[in-house]
Amino acid sequence: MRLLPPADVFSAAFVATRGIIKYDTVMISKNTLVLYKKQPAVVSDTEGDKYIIRFCTAPASPGGKKAVFGTQKVRGKDIAPLTSVPVSSLEAVLAAAGDAGRFSAQITEAWELLLSDDDTAASALPFSELCGLIDAELSPESAWALYAALTGGFEFESKEPAADGAEPLFVPRSAEAVAALKQKADEKEHAAEIRDAFIRRLKNRSLDMPADSRFMSEIEALALGQNDKSKAMHDAGYAETPEKAHKLLLDTGVWAVTRNPHPTRWGLSMHSASEGLAAPPDEERYKVPGVSYAIDNAWSSDPDDAVAWDGEHLWVHIADPASTVMPGSSIDNTARARGATLYIPEGASRMLCEDALSDYALGLNPESRALSFRLTFAEDGAVEECTVLKTLVTVQRLTYEQADAQKDSPELKPLFDIARRNIERRRKAGAVFIDLPEVHITVEPETKKVSIVPASHPESADMVREMMLLAGEGAARFAFLKNLAFAYVGQDAPEIPDDIPDGLAGQYRLRRCMRRRSVGIAPKAHAGLGLSVYSQVTSPLRRYSDLVSHEQLRAFLDGRRPLDKNTMLERISAGDEAAYACKKAERNSNQHWTLVYLLQNPDWTGEAVCVEQKGKQAVFLIPSIGQETLITPDHQVELNQTITVRAGNIDIPNLSVMFIPV
Repeated sequence: MRLLPPADVFSAAFVATRGIIKYDTVMISKNTLVLYKKQPAVVSDTEGDKYIIRFCTAPASPGGKKAVFGTQKVRGKDIAPLTSVPVSSLEAVLAAAGDAGRFSAQITEAWELLLSDDDTAASALPFSELCGLIDAELSPESAWALYAALTGGFEFESKEPAADGAEPLFVPRSAEAVAALKQKADEKEHAAEIRDAFIRRLKNRSLDMPADSRFMSEIEALALGQNDKSKAMHDAGYAETPEKAHKLLLDTGVWAVTRNPHPTRWGLSMHSASEGLAAPPDEERYKVPGVSYAIDNAWSSDPDDAVAWDGEHLWVHIADPASTVMPGSSIDNTARARGATLYIPEGASRMLCEDALSDYALGLNPESRALSFRLTFAEDGAVEECTVLKTLVTVQRLTYEQADAQKDSPELKPLFDIARRNIERRRKAGAVFIDLPEVHITVEPETKKVSIVPASHPESADMVREMMLLAGEGAARFAFLKNLAFAYVGQDAPEIPDDIPDGLAGQYRLRRCMRRRSVGIAPKAHAGLGLSVYSQVTSPLRRYSDLVSHEQLRAFLDGRRPLDKNTMLERISAGDEAAYACKKAERNSNQHWTLVYLLQNPDWTGEAVCVEQKGKQAVFLIPSIGQETLITPDHQVELNQTITVRAGNIDIPNLSVMFIPV
């Protein structure tokens, strides 16, 4: 097909190939039917190298309103010929278009013929060739009707012309593609009926899966907190809440009971940050003599602190991601939006990318780069001086159990002694020590089997805690003396009554007395810890407030301008809000998996300890699974008295369970 210059005389040569009439040469002249912006037009005249076309701007209406026509001067590349024989008029072309349905069977026959021919099944055919295959005696006035039938049908896909001004092309679709298009069209035509049938099935909680899965996506979005409405639930008569949506997904079998929606519901990602940190910079660092110890749970994979005593100073070494994470960078912004690493029984969703651990965690390489806090003490055990240094450290990793076994060794004994002294110092300053049972929950990835074991409380865990508190106290004093905008953590003093009982009941009462902590840029006493000033700086790999404080310290050490107070306040507030969402998601996830554990262990029973009396009811703690519950016992129960209970009425969507005395 080729476009020839405008001419008053139109001629075409035809050749017969494979029984198909094919145009060999086409000339566009007066009264040629062409395609213009996917609508029919007729060439009424030529002017130089351009064509004047006549086309319909407004079709005739059923009420008797006549069609409106207009003219336009166009270039040859803006039109494509549909015939090689002049038409009588545009009105005749439009009139013939009303009979486009007559080509349906012929189009199907042509498609089947082409589909059975391997040589042509995927080839693009010119419109003229397809016309000859479908109707060799096609009148020029009916060419538009056939074109409309082809483009509106299922069997052929319209393609752009091979060259400017060339005729349109069509490609036969595969049988699978045609079947899918027909199904989609049928569903669209009967959409109301199909949806009504789905709503009936939804009311009966008896879905036709997987066909109904497309309708359930909006219900899933509500259950995940991504939408606050569901038209399907509304039409089926259900309350539009995440909990009701969750229950409906369970009842219909779309979700298994192991599906945990809570991180997503709190707007959190279940995957670690993806952007990688740059390699640590090649910079001058102080080489700390001797060996320091990273002490943590056996299952910990992100060691970010280590401690040592050199005979004069306490060293607390912390991972140093702020050596490359700059304030306001994309990594910093992502960490701020996450607030903290999300720890749920399925695993950790890290605030910084997984790959950061190999370069920045402590004890994974022969030498670790750290931001170190070197502390000296006054005679009463208070921090007298804190020096912040960029260091290289040799770190040995120990589990809590290993550290406990070596607590009398020359290397670790001074650390345990410092910890005991610091505990006593804080106790005298009014620190509140609460010891309530905790559990560790894990989920086997493949089987989703849940395990719950009581968390151990080794003495070395207390020692490490005291080392971290001392580092936080020292860092806060350092920042205050250097006039740095910093993330200070405070807590108002609790009002503790005189009649605190013994045992778990007393620990429970103490916890209820505590005030919520606050994070801000102004130094403030932390009454719960018994410290006059405090900051958290020991987990920059997993807490944003720690990371942004490290950024301030690094800016000071590197001679760069640190963040001002207003900017710092905005960033720690945003990070703390996101960290709060993490805590809520972690708490809800732990409760979710605890309920799954109880479903997986229907014969479970456990000991419950009475910690508070409320008339005929009492609050009980169940240490073995970390649960708190309100029970109405069948007899008077004293504080700290135990009863045996079993689980009943387990409600996964509402995170509730009723514990019943056995």
